[in-house]
Amino acid sequence: MDEEYDVIVLGTGLTECILSGLLSVEGKKVLHMDRNDYYGGDSASLNLSQLYRKFRPDQAPPTELGRDRDYAVDLVPKFIIASGELTKILVHTDVTRYLEFKQIAGSFVYRDGKISKVPSTEMEAVKSPLMGLFEKRRAKKFFEFLQGWRDEDLATHQGINLDTDSMKTVYEKFGLEPGTQDFIGHAMALYLDDDYITKAARPTYDRIILYTSSMARYGKSPYIYPLYGLGELPQSFARLSAIYGGTYMLDKPIEQIVTDADGKFVGVTSAGETVKAKQVIGDPSYFGASADGKVRVVEEGKVVRAICFLKHPIPGTEDADSCQVIIPQNQVGRKHDIYIAMVSSTHNVCAKDIYVAIVSTIVETDRPELEIAPGLSLLGPIYDKFVDITPLYTPTSSDQADNIFITRSYDATSHFETVVEDVQDVWKRVTGTDLVLKKREVEVTG
Repeated sequence: MDEEYDVIVLGTGLTECILSGLLSVEGKKVLHMDRNDYYGGDSASLNLSQLYRKFRPDQAPPTELGRDRDYAVDLVPKFIIASGELTKILVHTDVTRYLEFKQIAGSFVYRDGKISKVPSTEMEAVKSPLMGLFEKRRAKKFFEFLQGWRDEDLATHQGINLDTDSMKTVYEKFGLEPGTQDFIGHAMALYLDDDYITKAARPTYDRIILYTSSMARYGKSPYIYPLYGLGELPQSFARLSAIYGGTYMLDKPIEQIVTDADGKFVGVTSAGETVKAKQVIGDPSYFGASADGKVRVVEEGKVVRAICFLKHPIPGTEDADSCQVIIPQNQVGRKHDIYIAMVSSTHNVCAKDIYVAIVSTIVETDRPELEIAPGLSLLGPIYDKFVDITPLYTPTSSDQADNIFITRSYDATSHFETVVEDVQDVWKRVTGTDLVLKKREVEVTG
C-alpha cells in the first residue's frame, strides 16, 4: 500500500467513529481499521450468537430466547441525554438521518430499600415518596433558585457564587437532607461519587440544568436511545466518513504501530503490509505492547458489568419498557454508584417479552460480582446473566509530539457525556482547534 493518509483510526468504538466521521467531513483522508469483523469495538451491540460466543463459547443460545437477528445487546450500556453533547454532534453531522430514536420511559433512584421515580414534573415532585412535606418545599426553593439563576443578575444569586462556593454550601443554604442531596447529585447531576460536594458548584449547576432541560424536551425521562442498539451509532458515523471519502477495513489484525527513530508515528502494519499516515488515533487496546508506556490503567481500575435477560420489567418501575435505575453509593455503603440500564423489544434489541438489564459499577474489591449484588437483587428472577470485568485505560500523556492520539476506555456512567469530553479532547489535540457544533433538534418517536 503506497497510499499515504492524513489519519489512521484504529478501533470502531463510538469515540473513534465520531472522530473519523468529523475528520472526514473536514476533508482529511482517513483510513479506519478494526481487528474485529463487526463495528463498535468495546461499545458494540451483539446478536445472540455473538453474545454467547463471547461469554460462553461452548454453549449455543437457548431456542426459547428467539431468533438471533432479533437481538442487538449492548456491551457498554449508555443512554443519550436529550440536550447533551452527543445529541449536538449527531445533529451537527446530520448522522440522525441514519438513526431512529426512542425515548427511555423512566429514570429511577434507589432509596431506603426501594425504587422511586426521579420526579420529572412539579406534580411528580409533590407526590414523590423521596421527600417529606417540608423537604419538598425546601427542594422546590432549591430548584427555583437554579432555574432562576442569571449570571449577570446578582439579585438571582441569593448570596451564592457558583464559581467559588462549594455544592455543600449550596445544599446547606437550602437545608437539603442527605437523601435529597443523594438523588440530586447522583440521579440528576449524574455523578459517580460524592467528590463533587466539596468542589465549586458551577459544574453541578450545569449538569442539573442539562438534566432538567433534557427532561422538558420530551417528558418521561431525559434520555433517548437508538432503535437496534448503540452499535448503530458507530456504524452511522462510519457511513458519514465513507460519504466523505473515508476508507474502512474490518477484520484487520494490527501487527505493529510503526514509529521512526525519534518515536514519531509513521504507519500501521497489518498482514505484513505497512500503511503510512501523518497521525494515528486509536482505542487503548491497540497500544498495549507496540507503543510502550503509552497507556495506563486509571486509578479506579476496572468496571464490572452484568448483562441480564429478564422475562419481565424491573419490579417497582411501573412496568416501564425501558428505564435507568441509579443506586447512590451512600445507600449501599460504597464509594461509587451502581447503574442499571434496561431496554426491551420496544427498542428492537431483543425478542418480544424479553428485557435486557445491564448492571454496572466501578470495581472496589477483589469480588466484583458481589459489588453489583444490590443492583441484581432489584431485577427479580434473572433468566440468564453474562458478567464482564473490563480494565479502564487512559493515555499516559496528551503530548502531540509523537502524532499518536489515544482515546479513553468507556467508564461506568450510564450516559455519553464523558465519551464526548474525550472526543473534544482528542479533536483539539489532533487539529489544534476546538470542536464547534451547530444546535438543532433530534426527532424522537414514542
